[in-house]
Amino acid sequence: MFHAKADTDRDAGNHRKELVFMKNMKKMCAALLSAGLAFAAASGLTGCGSLNDGKRIVRISHAQSETHPEHLGLLKFKEYIEERLGDKYEIQIYPNELLGGAQKAIELTQTGAIDFVVAGTANLENFADVYEVFSMPYLFTSEGAYHEVMNDTDYMEAVYESTNEAGFRVLTWYNAGTRSFYAKKAIHTPDDLKGLKMRVQQSPASVNMANAFGAAASPMSFGEVYTAIQQGVIDGAENNELALTNNKHGEVAKYYSYNMHQMVPDMLIGNLKFLEGLSEEEYGIFRDAALLSTEEEMVYWDEQVEEAKAIAKDQMGVEFIDVDVQAFKDKVSTVQQDMLDENESIRDLYDHIQQVNEKYATEGES
Repeated sequence: MFHAKADTDRDAGNHRKELVFMKNMKKMCAALLSAGLAFAAASGLTGCGSLNDGKRIVRISHAQSETHPEHLGLLKFKEYIEERLGDKYEIQIYPNELLGGAQKAIELTQTGAIDFVVAGTANLENFADVYEVFSMPYLFTSEGAYHEVMNDTDYMEAVYESTNEAGFRVLTWYNAGTRSFYAKKAIHTPDDLKGLKMRVQQSPASVNMANAFGAAASPMSFGEVYTAIQQGVIDGAENNELALTNNKHGEVAKYYSYNMHQMVPDMLIGNLKFLEGLSEEEYGIFRDAALLSTEEEMVYWDEQVEEAKAIAKDQMGVEFIDVDVQAFKDKVSTVQQDMLDENESIRDLYDHIQQVNEKYATEGES
């Protein structure tokens, strides 16, 4: 028995060393690659990196794994464009934060070092105040209302153009599900959050929300969450169910509580100079490809959420907890009004969303 335990401890130690080594290698590769891209942009080489046949390389960065619905949606984006413009463009997709975290990748997209990045709306708040509305707790009252608002491309186009001055524009959105808390300890009521260090997105509104719940908000890059929970730097995080499996958070956080505080979309962001440099026909193809990628992502999303719940429960030992959502809503009841009072830029979109919410509430009653 002694030898068996020693072997187990040794294996665990080797596994931890391997994880640390892989993480350090990933960081080093990301730093070298992003530095090279940044140098290319600063040197005026952006867009000149081409293959032997002269194709323009189009680089896309995102934070998820190769099996995540967003990556699968981007494969559809790549397929659609290369089928129609394959003599001119090659789409290269960089998953797993290979080009750095969301904020770094956005900066690279601004400069034109890369062409597209997928990032959450929380990352866009510093560039356009209107995006803060999506960090508002319990903004949408149903998934139906959320999807209708985001699929209203005519209305959302004005929102997407709000970052033009920053040098980029959103082309489409991706469903990132409903965000809830998960942690090393069970969370049944808001009181259970008191004193817990919980990772939130790097957004002032998300920090205020978590603090209003009674937690100690700890904003950090998504790629740092696993190690932070494992090492006790934080007690848990908030995200959708796929984070438990795709990003292995279910290995270190065994309790997932359905308080459902946010529905925050991810956005496909393109460098504005690149987009405006496309011909009218090319731009139409890129835009159609973006919309098709959203349709593809949403199909895979619904499938993978159910799979993730089963895997997390049966293979990782995660306990899913249904809670009294109203008790959590009451804790942040003043946050919405505070946000409206402090940021007039979100008022029009907020009012539009409330109209859609009311429509779905009425349909539910009939």
